[in-house]
Amino acid sequence: MQLVAVRADREAQARGLAVRRLDYIFVILITILTVACVKIVGAVLVEALLLIPAAAAQRVARTPEQMALYASLLGMVAVAAGLTASWFWDTPAGPSVVVAALADFLALYSLPRGLRRA
Repeated sequence: MQLVAVRADREAQARGLAVRRLDYIFVILITILTVACVKIVGAVLVEALLLIPAAAAQRVARTPEQMALYASLLGMVAVAAGLTASWFWDTPAGPSVVVAALADFLALYSLPRGLRRA
């Protein structure tokens, strides 16, 4: 909850949170995660898994908490679908995961306006 509150700096400061310190911790954690993932799966896949699920989640989420949850779930679905497709169709895993993430994004983008966030 504190990391989400830091995104709204004035509200976080009013609650007495150390915004600058939490900001640094957040950036350091994201950096460590990104570097570790690049070594494991490659730069393009990491960028795609950071950007595409977040963009897709933004289309339906009403709050930052919902966006983080939806982006995490969409990322997990994309990885599972991409690895499954890679297994069955004998395609490279990285591009298969990116295509699955893109399919998630396009599916959410094509929803009727009433089903998207207000």
